[in-house]
Amino acid sequence: MSSPARVHLIAAARPNFMKVAPLWHALKATSDFQPIIVHTGQHYDAAMSDDIFADLRLPAPDHHLGIGSGTHAEQTGRVMIAYEKLAMEERPDWLIVVGDVNSTAACAMAAGKLRIPTIHLEAGLRSRDRDMPEELNRLVTDVLADVLWTPSPDADENLIAEGIPANKITRVGNIMMDSYELVRPSIEAADTAGALGFAKGGYGVVTLHRPSNVDVPEKLAELVDALIAVQAHLPLIFPVHPRTSQRLGDEGRAKLEAAGIKLIGPQAYIAFMSLVSGAAAVITDSGGIQEETTYLGIPCLTLRDNTERPITISEGTARLVKAPALLEQLLDALAQPKKDRKRPDAWDGKTAQRCVEDLRKRTFG
Repeated sequence: MSSPARVHLIAAARPNFMKVAPLWHALKATSDFQPIIVHTGQHYDAAMSDDIFADLRLPAPDHHLGIGSGTHAEQTGRVMIAYEKLAMEERPDWLIVVGDVNSTAACAMAAGKLRIPTIHLEAGLRSRDRDMPEELNRLVTDVLADVLWTPSPDADENLIAEGIPANKITRVGNIMMDSYELVRPSIEAADTAGALGFAKGGYGVVTLHRPSNVDVPEKLAELVDALIAVQAHLPLIFPVHPRTSQRLGDEGRAKLEAAGIKLIGPQAYIAFMSLVSGAAAVITDSGGIQEETTYLGIPCLTLRDNTERPITISEGTARLVKAPALLEQLLDALAQPKKDRKRPDAWDGKTAQRCVEDLRKRTFG
């Protein structure tokens, strides 16, 4: 019997871990593949890395590149150098990169030059906004990838329009739903909000981390005022990203807390999804949370000018809002009757299995 095909799974930042976990479990359950987790270290805070690995029942990474923070160029360059060295020492049969962080594009570039077959999971998403570093990472990765696993029809259409051959594209669905289903019993058993003194359905959750929102002092101040206005109508719980905490400073945090907003640290996956699943609404600038709220049928106010996940608006529960209109839009969303919106096609908790089936066909014919 031949040895199993070696598959490098790149885990870099919090959103990646949730996408890697179901795929690792599905690959591990076969005799055809040997999944190897490569943690680049782009996110190294325990609550944003180690605790999430534990929640998702992932083993310790097989390799940890220890990259850390830095400018986009510094981080991308260090990942390329470190991953190239690893790939030359332990050449995989496949590299799978996920999402749109710097490590995704960096590993795809390093593998491309070594002619290692590369798969991009969550390919084809586009915001049309090249001011977003993530958009550049998506474009680079999709051009270089040999196989593109997409979550939705718009992603397929984007890739075809960009000249990607159809035989490289397989729509597998949204793997974030697999992560939720993987640990659903633990999420439902947890009561993160209750431990903080909040009743189910009686609060909103806030997450903010994008540079376009938190790195410009005037913009961040506007958001703080908008959240304080919302707090008067819906109590808010705000797990504060390390980047956002730094930008807020003591003064900003004190202002939010004085208004009654509950500030807490970053949460591991189970604790955070317990918060989200019990919320009346979510206010965010995260891509993944737009998907999770669509899956759960929870109103999502997305503080961005655009989204690479338009299906969360056309079929889901998300809406794009600007800070001055946040309260008005939130009250409108809460007043709407819960529609029987269908979940997007293949957002069903079975994406990882479809990935394994496609990989098996492409590996063994």
